[in-house]
Amino acid sequence: MLGRYARRHPGSTLAGVAFFDVLRVFTTFATTLLWRYRAHHADRIPKHGALLIVANHQSYLDPIIVGQLVPSRQIDSVARDGLFRVRWLAPLMRGLHAMPIKEDGEPDSAAIREILARLERGLAVVIYPEGSRTHDGAMTEFKRGAALVVKRARCPVLPVAIEGAHDAWPRGRARPRLLAARVMTMAAHPIPHDELLADGPDAALRRLERQIDAMRLDLRARLRAQTHNTYPPQGAGDSPSYAD
Repeated sequence: MLGRYARRHPGSTLAGVAFFDVLRVFTTFATTLLWRYRAHHADRIPKHGALLIVANHQSYLDPIIVGQLVPSRQIDSVARDGLFRVRWLAPLMRGLHAMPIKEDGEPDSAAIREILARLERGLAVVIYPEGSRTHDGAMTEFKRGAALVVKRARCPVLPVAIEGAHDAWPRGRARPRLLAARVMTMAAHPIPHDELLADGPDAALRRLERQIDAMRLDLRARLRAQTHNTYPPQGAGDSPSYAD
């Protein structure tokens, strides 16, 4: 039984797998209590096998939120390398199966190799092709470096949208806003690799960009409906800010 449990994250120790699950239980309780966290269509996410998750990037909360999507499996993420230089934070990041990526916006060959290595082990890995957190809630154009990861992943790709995380913890704010926002995620159906790459990696990236932003706007509409159009406030996050 313990061996089966350890296989939830191949390559990790039993203690590492347990640490991730304990932390996920705590963060799920916290995000539900503080921001009424809800996930839509999490049942679409494969419970086994390599999976590349592509999501928009709104807040420091994003890896936590995406990591809560599927209780039956553990999800790895990328994080800017500066976080790994914080003495108290680095062990926590590694315990969450995070991997460092350079902050300068240029393709990071070492990070790409690590992402592909983890996919080869049958893991689920989430990337954020915008490269950095949004300034206003709206999505920005996906960086072309992500197209290389999508091309070389050779596994299904899952679009995931996040909405409300920017309202909960906007860029430039030292601490999150507690009880002042609602957070939602939505998963699409996984896209087979060959189907996604049929028209080339750039077209694949544009498809993911459009689909994720459409889901994000759907979530934003749901948030408004739940609050009788009083939340979130009108703003730049209501429409795409990139060239379609």
